[in-house]
Amino acid sequence: MYHGRFRKSHYETGYHWGNQLYKNGKNIDQNFISGITEEGKIFAKKCLPVYEKYYPEILEEIKGLADGQKARYEDFYTFLLSMYCFEASNHCTCFAFKDKDNLIFGRNSDFLVALEKLYMNCLYKLNGVYGFNGNTTAFIEMEDGINEHGLAVGLTFIYPKIVGVGFNAGMLVRYLLEKCRTVDEVIASLNALPIASQQTLTVMDHFGNFAVIECNCCHVEVIKPTENDSFVVAANGFVSQKMTEYNSIDDWHSSERYSVAYNALRENKNNFSFKLARDILSGKYGFMCQYERNKGADTVWSVIYDIKNKKIFRVEGNPSRKKFIEDTRMKFT
Repeated sequence: MYHGRFRKSHYETGYHWGNQLYKNGKNIDQNFISGITEEGKIFAKKCLPVYEKYYPEILEEIKGLADGQKARYEDFYTFLLSMYCFEASNHCTCFAFKDKDNLIFGRNSDFLVALEKLYMNCLYKLNGVYGFNGNTTAFIEMEDGINEHGLAVGLTFIYPKIVGVGFNAGMLVRYLLEKCRTVDEVIASLNALPIASQQTLTVMDHFGNFAVIECNCCHVEVIKPTENDSFVVAANGFVSQKMTEYNSIDDWHSSERYSVAYNALRENKNNFSFKLARDILSGKYGFMCQYERNKGADTVWSVIYDIKNKKIFRVEGNPSRKKFIEDTRMKFT
């Protein structure tokens, strides 16, 4: 995993990082420009006014990155704003659980082995927004993270059966980390923002509130823990009655991963612990990360946010083969 630190304004941090890469002979657009389509260009241009209204800072960061790379701004925003909306993307599992001793959020990110050297862990502390520690298979957009107020957010991707003009999954995670402190603020934001892609967002705050939010351009459904089971789980499919009609392809063991995590948490609801989270993510309760790597797919990182104790643990690779290491760089409020 590439590790980056980002400071100052959104434009300045984008420009600085882009320029540093350019000076070292690295042109990011070489990794994605061949995949840009006319459909993507038209869609991204339609989304621009949404970001200009609700999140202009992120466009400034994209512009700064393009300027630093001496590349076309249009290519960068087209790639980033159309992500999750037209093609299969990353495949993940999230869960969160709570008892008197624990506030734990766990996530595996499953994606393509061929690109794993490009994946990033990012430490952001920009002007005017909340700082956070996050992870991504791309750049600027985020797939999971925790901010300085102890709000953790993680996405799971749902194939784009329908698409609207608005924020995609990775940009939603980034926005929520920079703008929200609590689960209630997250829910209010998702009900106010236009949404483009289909996804679940698992969220947990330091007050002990948590939920899975299933959303697309038509609906926002909030799934909270039941009185008997103080946990939530999400994989790459909707489970609420209103959203299941929007499900499509399940080709990365999504249903199996969901069942494994759900059953493990239900059967161990009186024994919640960091170890339980680690063992579920590591595949000790059933299929979770046991991909055939030689076929090009694997769990490329795994993360546990111990919100009660303000700690971050991450595996940069598959958790069945590597150990969780604490990341102590984040400063919580």
